[in-house]
Amino acid sequence: MEVPDYQLPPEAIAQRPVEPRHASRLLVSLDPDDSPRHLHVGDLPGLLRKGDVLVVNTTKVLPARLRLHKRSGGAAEVMLLAPEGDEGIESVNWTALVRPGRRLPAGTMLFLGDQALVEVGEVVADGTRRVRLVAGGASVSQLLDEFGAIPLPPYIHEQLADSRRYQTVYADRPGSVAAPTAGLHLSEQVLADCRAKGVAVAAVDLAVGLGTFRPLSADRVEDHVMHRERYRVAAATVQACRDARRVVAVGTTTVRALESAAATGRLEGDTELYVHGAYPFQVVDVLLTNFHQPRSSLLVLLEAFCGPRWRDLYEEALVEGYRFLSFGDAMLVGRRLTA
Repeated sequence: MEVPDYQLPPEAIAQRPVEPRHASRLLVSLDPDDSPRHLHVGDLPGLLRKGDVLVVNTTKVLPARLRLHKRSGGAAEVMLLAPEGDEGIESVNWTALVRPGRRLPAGTMLFLGDQALVEVGEVVADGTRRVRLVAGGASVSQLLDEFGAIPLPPYIHEQLADSRRYQTVYADRPGSVAAPTAGLHLSEQVLADCRAKGVAVAAVDLAVGLGTFRPLSADRVEDHVMHRERYRVAAATVQACRDARRVVAVGTTTVRALESAAATGRLEGDTELYVHGAYPFQVVDVLLTNFHQPRSSLLVLLEAFCGPRWRDLYEEALVEGYRFLSFGDAMLVGRRLTA
């Protein structure tokens, strides 16, 4: 199967979020036989029905970027990716991206001012390193809150005036190095209007990893090796989905969490679920999602969900001036029907 691709003009990549959140445009294609509609995320409650459940990913982005220096004074940067062991974010041992990697052999200590913060370890895989956080009596979360910065995607070239705009309004459990960006469009007002309509709002937690930004390097979709992410789905969310008229997932990460739980029967754990081709969706009926990078696993998931019509929708979005990627606009699509 050919890797889904398209031409994304650099000027179509949004560099800053719109205000208010729900002012983002929304391309709606719930029925493949109907012409797509051009609305706004603020119109979402009117597109949902009593008895639907809207499922969101409540993960919170960690201030995982540490700008440090070597003992000699040379600049260095550590981007924490995932904790090792069972302590979660309080683990002192992490996998990370370290720059400049070739100039930082294992055993190098990195500092902020006079305080040592990170010891660089060995190479793990794909250019990542093991690192050890030197918390100095503080918890790791305290260390990150004091010295870390929110890591923005590599295609965002402008500074964010308010780091809270790279968090959802319901962000709860720290653990991600990237935001579940479809949820950035949802405001408290939109969620309140959904509830008033009789739409339940349920939650999952999936820690978004760096793999979400990496394009597929394989020539065929089937040959891609999917990255691993940690997820948790509450039993109440599973029941809400079973009882729902329709399950509306906010973002591809929510899809991965719900479908991982359904496929394995495990409500939490690590998932390497790779949604592609004729994937047999068990839970999700409607997807609210951003416009994704070419050749990405997110685009592969979208194609599995709504079929080849994504190409026409993306082409129309580009013609109509929609904004793409993390701070861009959104689309609401129904799952394709299978025989």
